[in-house]
Amino acid sequence: MAAPQGVRAPREERRRRRREKKAQAAVANQVVQTAGGGWRTRIFPYALIAPASVMELLIHIIPMILGVCIAFLGLTQLTIGNWTEAPFVGMENFIEGLDPAGAIGSQFYAALLRTVAYTLISLALAWALGMFGAVLLTSKVRGRGFLRTLFLTPYALPQYVGAIAWAFMFNQSDGAVNRFLVDDLGILDDRPFWLLGDNAFWVLVIVTVWQFWPFAFLMLLAALQNIPTDVYEAAAMDGASTWKQFTTITLPMIRQANLVMLLILGLWIFNQFNIPYVLFGSGSPDEAMLVSPLIYEQSFNYWNFGLGGAMSTLLLVLLLVVSAVYIRLVMPKGKQLND
Repeated sequence: MAAPQGVRAPREERRRRRREKKAQAAVANQVVQTAGGGWRTRIFPYALIAPASVMELLIHIIPMILGVCIAFLGLTQLTIGNWTEAPFVGMENFIEGLDPAGAIGSQFYAALLRTVAYTLISLALAWALGMFGAVLLTSKVRGRGFLRTLFLTPYALPQYVGAIAWAFMFNQSDGAVNRFLVDDLGILDDRPFWLLGDNAFWVLVIVTVWQFWPFAFLMLLAALQNIPTDVYEAAAMDGASTWKQFTTITLPMIRQANLVMLLILGLWIFNQFNIPYVLFGSGSPDEAMLVSPLIYEQSFNYWNFGLGGAMSTLLLVLLLVVSAVYIRLVMPKGKQLND
């Protein structure tokens, strides 16, 4: 026999209230547990990044601060034994490094101009090769997987391994380059010195482009793959040529990724030390002397750490200013990469 309607309603109401109380109790319990473990929740993210932060502090931040401090000290071979008591010389190291009439200042300005030229030439060639490879592999060409692996090989190799191999290839007496040009093709009568004189600069450019163009290729390939194919199909139907599609569709649509890549790659090339050090040793020829090897030479060959620190500080300030201006001009505040 069914219960009367008046009896059923209060019973269902009591059940509903019991369910609500259980739900409120569960929420209150969860709040208590969260409050008790809140400090763990707040600390855990910082604990995850703590190892990387400590290594960044030890490897980059502290040495950079010490380098700036050393720039104001007369730290030479005579005072390196007790460097904490080296005399304070103020701005003398900066004045000596920036004096165009002085021996060090003239070297610094010449190395700076040479480094700018080296960076612009290497960056332009690396970008051109990277763009060509990226456009090639976005088209329907056979063997794309093999070509992609082949193109990334220089970037996968350690810089020292690649630079050592190139140093052997450019050896004057028995290098592969002279053997190919002189013995096999007969283009040259004499074996030139590639690692000395004016040729040293172009060898430096060649090795740098070979080392870094795969990075440009990888970044540009990723950007090109995000362009919808129907855009090119519509342009082709309108009669746009391949070059017109490249200049009016490809370049504008990858502009932001392109600019970021150029900034990163430009900074890497400008600060390059490994490649000239492996190619030429601790003393680069004058025709291929860049800023970073010059700072190393003043610091460790001539034991003038104060002057080396001053030139490093000047280089740091210069790169910060150039990077800030570049970012401000090409990526205004509030503009997203995909705008």
